[in-house]
Amino acid sequence: MNIYEVIKKKRDSGELSSEQIKYWVKGAVSGEVADYQSAALLMAIFIRGLNKRETADLTWEMMHSGQVLDLSDIKGIKVDKHSTGGVGDKTTLIIAPVLAAAGLKVAKMSGRGLGHTGGTIDKLESIKGFNAELEIDEFFRSVNSAGLAVIGQTAEVAPADKIFYSLRDVTATVDSIPLIAASIMSKKLALGADHIVLDVTYGDGAFMKNIDDARSLAKQMVEIAHQLNKNASAVVSSMDAPLGHAVGNALEVHEALAILRNEPFAGFTKEADKELMLVSMTLAAELMLQAGLVDTLADGVVKGIELISSGAAFEKFRLMVELQGGDTAYVDNPQLLAVSAYNRDFVAPKAGFIRRFKAEEVGLASLALGAGRHKKSDAIDYGAGLIIYKNVGDWVDKGDKITTGFAADEKLFESSFEHLRAALEIGPNAPLIVPQIAEIIRNGN
Repeated sequence: MNIYEVIKKKRDSGELSSEQIKYWVKGAVSGEVADYQSAALLMAIFIRGLNKRETADLTWEMMHSGQVLDLSDIKGIKVDKHSTGGVGDKTTLIIAPVLAAAGLKVAKMSGRGLGHTGGTIDKLESIKGFNAELEIDEFFRSVNSAGLAVIGQTAEVAPADKIFYSLRDVTATVDSIPLIAASIMSKKLALGADHIVLDVTYGDGAFMKNIDDARSLAKQMVEIAHQLNKNASAVVSSMDAPLGHAVGNALEVHEALAILRNEPFAGFTKEADKELMLVSMTLAAELMLQAGLVDTLADGVVKGIELISSGAAFEKFRLMVELQGGDTAYVDNPQLLAVSAYNRDFVAPKAGFIRRFKAEEVGLASLALGAGRHKKSDAIDYGAGLIIYKNVGDWVDKGDKITTGFAADEKLFESSFEHLRAALEIGPNAPLIVPQIAEIIRNGN
């Protein structure tokens, strides 16, 4: 077997055998297959596609190209959640302690942010002392003790994905649903959870811009899990507008803690976070349903809300922070979380309904303030970001405050405001509000 034959077969619309896929992945990791050859095969796949069996085989081989975690030392039912990305998405900070309070074990590896989307690890590291670089044995001990732990993803997990993604990124082959599905699922499945829920976002601030592509990706990922004898389901949710009121690391932690502490955030009523709560409780309930803790999704939502109301979820979050070296004073008093030195309000230029508030532009506005990274080596300002006071569907009068931005340098507001102006559309008629949750995809639907 040689890679030339594999490339030629897929170029000519052939179906790759399991052995050919295994040969390619192993060769790419070992260096036997050159990057330019993998790039050629990725382009052939982008054009010709992969069937369900090929996609599952590719996922399996990428998953086994590095470390596959054995979570048997963690007692109980292990669950995990993955989001395809968004702006203001702090659902993990809410979901993980809720699930731990329900008796499940959340052993989660997460990433850092790049571009207009934030990373869960960056958010948690805005808590003074929080250590996201635990050794595996420490990670397991924290999960067994607190019911949850969140650490950074190690380079040993699915190294083939890193190789292939870097090539896809420079060869215009990122937008292939089978390759996206294999990339996500190879990493998720390598982390060893018993049950997985996938938050597949669509819209302006998401990777998938329309619901049809999001639905297709969700179905492929659930199908991959089923073919590899794993339990997974997907929640398809809208990301046309930012989720919640905070965009930025410490601000998002503060908002999540307000929910867990049964307190209003930044002067809002608790009911103001209904979209964030809907997505969070749906994802948590779906995992409870998979794990057999509840009989219906509605029962899971009710249970999740009860675990927040009782303070049980907050106590789990606090214990996680303590076990991972964080200063719990920041959890007990979120006002201690960093806020950048300068702030500016962005106001409505005219009266009307907010018809659009494009999530990607809002994310870029936060990035411009210092809350994110343009490249992986960039430092971030944990206290930078935005508080959003008005969102899609709200009526505003001219001069009404829409956001407050926070930055360490006053010069950063000019660029941020440019993005906010590009994000905002105000008109005389109320917009059509799409459901926050479009559908839930389980095996067989």
